[in-house]
Order: sequence, then C-alpha cells, then structure tokens
Amino acid sequence: MAAPFPRWSDTALRVALVVIVLFVIALVAAPMIWMRTIFATGQTFEVDQPVQFDHRHHVGDDGIACQYCHTQVERSPRAGIPATEVCMGCHSQVWHTSPMLEPVRRAWMSGSPVPWRRVHKLPDFVFFNHSIHVGKGVPCTACHGRVDKMPLVQKVAPLTMGWCLDCHRAPEQHLVPLDRVADPAYVPKPGEGAELAKAYGTRHLTHCTTCHR
Repeated sequence: MAAPFPRWSDTALRVALVVIVLFVIALVAAPMIWMRTIFATGQTFEVDQPVQFDHRHHVGDDGIACQYCHTQVERSPRAGIPATEVCMGCHSQVWHTSPMLEPVRRAWMSGSPVPWRRVHKLPDFVFFNHSIHVGKGVPCTACHGRVDKMPLVQKVAPLTMGWCLDCHRAPEQHLVPLDRVADPAYVPKPGEGAELAKAYGTRHLTHCTTCHR
C-alpha cells in the first residue's frame, strides 16, 4: 500500500512549524526593536525651522542663558517657546533688515507667533515637569545635549521609558549646582552629584504614577 504522504512531508511540516514560530517571535520583537532605533526616536536628525536660529551663536558667542528665551522652565512643567517679542527685543536693533529674519518681523507685525517646530516631544500620556528637574539640579544638557554646539537643534536623547528610568534610579550622576544648570560647559566634580542629591532631597522615583497620572 502506498504511503498517504510523500517522504518529504515530515521535513516540510518541521520547516513550516519553525517558520510559524519565528514569524510569531518576529511579530512581537520587530516593533520593540523598531521603537529603539533612531528612526523611531528621532535622534540625530536636525529639524528645519521657519527661521534659522543658531544656538551656537546665541548661546556660545553671545552667552544668552537658556532661561532668557525659555522663560517658564524654572516655574512650569513646560519650558516655553520664546515669544516673538523676545526675539524682537534684540532684533529690532540688531540685524533688523536681514532677509533671514523676515518671518520674525512678519509674525511680530501680524501679532501671530513664529511657527517653531518641536524637537523634543513626549507622548500625551507622559507627565514631565521641567521646573522640578531644574530645581533639583538636573542640567539642560542631561536631556538636550550640547545645544550650544548645534547649528540646528537635534534630539540627542531617546526619551524612552527605559532611558528616563535609568536616570531616576541614579540621578546623582547628572546633578549640578543650581546656578550651573544652564551652563552647558560645566563638568561636575567627583562625588559632587551625591552631595547635591542629599542637599536637594532628591528622591529615586520609579513608581508608575511619577510619570503616568
């Protein structure tokens, strides 16, 4: 009596089962891997703005502090986008006829804000408070990198949940004196972070409600 299935059918079944298992694993793993790539996090990609604002010049050459433009960073969850009036406070006198600044002048005359494009954005279900971080000695560079060296601002940190938790588990590695929070060139002294953590009463907050409220 002839066999109901050809000899290669067992091999084909084994191959099919392996393919199905690998497909299921890939179905779960692929999104997890993708979300950790720079293409998903947006790292290293420069964001074009309606006005070419060069932080190297404003911060590095002119020494303008972060808080001058991001006025709410020390007292609000949001750092704040500079109002057009802030820009024109200088540029009504400096480079006031530059074609590059025409969008700023047009926004000022019309009373509408400059349509800046966000570089750092967290999901709506994540709560982040700039003021508490700045008030506990977390420097701007911890999240934003050396903005004073960027012609166009780019995202240097992934801002993933794992990245945030790593910092919350050991915030001492980033802390600086409060008067150095906006100093991009400041390098903490050995052991300084641990001393500042005690002085500031820094807590290691890793429970869900810290960020998900």
